Amino acid sequence: MHELKDILYKVNITSASGDMSISLKGIAFDSRKVKDAFLFVAVKGIQSDGHEFIKAAIQKGAVAIVCEKLPEALSENITYVTVKDSAKALGTIAANFYGNPSAKLKLVGVTGTNGKTTVVTLLYKLFTSMEYSTGLLSTVENKVNNEVIVATHTTPDPIQINELLVKMLEAGCTHCFMEVSSHAVVQGRVEGLTFAGGVFTNISHDHLDYHRTFESYIRAKKGFFDELPSDAFALVNLDDKRGMVMLQNTKASKRTYALKKMADFKAKVMTNSLEGLELEIENRNVWFKLIGDFNAYNLLSVYATAVLLGEDPETVLMKLSALSGAAGRFELILPGSKFTAIVDYSHTPDALKNVLETITQFRTGQEQVISIVGCGGDRDKMKRPLMAAIACKYSNKAIFTSDNPRNEDPMEIIKDMQKGVGVTDAKKTLVIVDREEAIKTACMMAKEKDIILVAGKGHETYQEIKGVKYPFDDKEVLERMLKMFSN
Repeated sequence: MHELKDILYKVNITSASGDMSISLKGIAFDSRKVKDAFLFVAVKGIQSDGHEFIKAAIQKGAVAIVCEKLPEALSENITYVTVKDSAKALGTIAANFYGNPSAKLKLVGVTGTNGKTTVVTLLYKLFTSMEYSTGLLSTVENKVNNEVIVATHTTPDPIQINELLVKMLEAGCTHCFMEVSSHAVVQGRVEGLTFAGGVFTNISHDHLDYHRTFESYIRAKKGFFDELPSDAFALVNLDDKRGMVMLQNTKASKRTYALKKMADFKAKVMTNSLEGLELEIENRNVWFKLIGDFNAYNLLSVYATAVLLGEDPETVLMKLSALSGAAGRFELILPGSKFTAIVDYSHTPDALKNVLETITQFRTGQEQVISIVGCGGDRDKMKRPLMAAIACKYSNKAIFTSDNPRNEDPMEIIKDMQKGVGVTDAKKTLVIVDREEAIKTACMMAKEKDIILVAGKGHETYQEIKGVKYPFDDKEVLERMLKMFSN
């Protein structure tokens, strides 16, 4: 049991009425999850406004309400607290209710358009290999040591985060590595958390359906670093022109990494092949299993983070060299097949460009590159023609297909993509709405040593159509087709 006044510590309260010493058994921002002696926090969401469910929450047993605006009719024996921003208040309240678990381990947040999942996954694997009990909060999965907990969002809600962090502490975890999305920063999902460090990978065109402008998107990422404490570190990619922007107002210790510029942590690509990367890091030459220049940045950021957390550089490089990347990130499917097949999560123009440029580096000139590309529905429409143009530029054949259409017509999404295709490139494109059929067609077209890229969904094992998630796994489909057409 927790007293209301204790879990409101550090919350910016504008007014209060009722018993502030009332005991609480739990907190919720979804009225359906409210039980007896709960606090209900009314949050204005994208789909609905929690203020409309205050009455329902009280009927289910809520004894205290945190909201931005009081309801017209107040209920007897209910404590009401108003705040300026209930989403941010929820983060602080959740942290207080669960005993501020983030302050009891080393929590590192990674933000950026591309690379977040790979960086946190490598950090999790690295620290696990160094025999630390480690937690992971990522797009692919959440983990408490070796226990997997299914992930539904890039960054969970504040209650879920704190519940998971408590679970990590109970399991003996000393470190946790988490993705921090721009949505999470704006929506207050990381409010109240104590970070030991923050990492910035890069920023490019994404999520403008939500943030509206690129400047707002940059501000959202920057907001994470603005809130880091003075005893934390802020590590940024200096080769990204917005890297230094992230550091402008941070109180944290400022650190940089780069491949091209002088930085606190520097690396140079010595060898780049389908077998892996050889990097020179801090005057040491090390071979890594990951592929592509973009992964050179990911590896360097992981190395720098581990060193900033106090680990021995030699040990870090030795352990890191043995690790594979995250699922669905430039993942080779059935190596040694008739042709090379790659699944990648690239769903932004910059990520797709990085992957296709990497493939271009490995080409001898004789083989074809066949790209299968789609764009998600109910998401940023501005990137659709850009994705199509990039696919055409770097591929011999580009097949436009359905990704996660959600509530949109897949063909209308593809029509948006086609606006980016020039007259000369039109002849190299195919439209096959059915994603499995598109993968099958690519495999039928491919000759020996050709390269097939299936982009956009990576690790996902579903296709979201009209509110329903149907089973669909790019890797499984591609493996099946490879076996069929490699004989």
